[in-house]
Amino acid sequence: MQAAGFKRWLGRVAELAPQQREQLLAILQSARGHDQVCAAIDAARPAPCCPACGERHVHRHGRDRGIQRYRCCACRRTFNALTGTPLAGLRRRDKWLDYLKSMLDSRTVRAAADLVGIHRNTSMRWRHRFLQQAKHDRPESLAGITEADEMFLLESQKGSRALQRPARKRGGTASRRGISHEHVCILVARDRTGGTIDCVTGRGKVTVAQLQRHLLPVLDRDVLLVTDAHPAYRTFASQAGISHAYVNVSAGEHVRGAVHVQNVNAYHRRFRQWLARFNGVASRYLPNYLGWQWALDGGRIGTAERLRRLALGIFGPGNPH
Repeated sequence: MQAAGFKRWLGRVAELAPQQREQLLAILQSARGHDQVCAAIDAARPAPCCPACGERHVHRHGRDRGIQRYRCCACRRTFNALTGTPLAGLRRRDKWLDYLKSMLDSRTVRAAADLVGIHRNTSMRWRHRFLQQAKHDRPESLAGITEADEMFLLESQKGSRALQRPARKRGGTASRRGISHEHVCILVARDRTGGTIDCVTGRGKVTVAQLQRHLLPVLDRDVLLVTDAHPAYRTFASQAGISHAYVNVSAGEHVRGAVHVQNVNAYHRRFRQWLARFNGVASRYLPNYLGWQWALDGGRIGTAERLRRLALGIFGPGNPH
């Protein structure tokens, strides 16, 4: 709009009815959210390389719905900062911040969709696209006294078109007592500063090979690993040359001085209580929910702007581990 026309338009704002003013404010607020998101996307990757060929010699090539677009000087393909990322192709950027606020409130798919004004399928898609990068926001290593323990959830193929087992009702139980391959194992390691690493190791009880794959790379060499009496932990610590102490929970021993797994068990409890509001989640999405809970636990991520940075893969000083 030209300056003269904009001045005339502003001069007539006072003539608007109260309802019309509310509509105008809502539109302006939505546009402001869109501008904030676009500015954050451009700031996240100010000089990207071509996602097709890796060439860094690129030049600006217009804008794509508010985001800077580039053209590769080698392969001549165009792209923007979101190309090749989980957020590529997502529309309605004006509603992203509102949706991220609903995620801070841990709303269900339908509740978030109703609040923001999008379809429930869009709500589900946005949830897991935003969490694809956020779930990787983890400390590089765990040091000092580090507790490790596993928790188990009944395996769920919710949403799958073809089940690999007979169907069961939501909230069902395993066909036999105890831990079996009908359960998904979630390994959580947590040091005394609150740094947390979690992963889905697979079905059934945790094994030494799984501990070596998931736990060994994130443990400081001088760590004291504290666990329960599961023999896999003792074998793992012995093979890795890591100091190890354990409590025999099955024999009634829970605390022996500083040796206990109460911090990690409390984290398990908080995760179970938080996860219950979603009325069952598919096992394939558990890593995303673990990342979501880690972002919210203890108010670590408290604003939509910080959660947006995580969704864009920005794990800098603005989002401390």
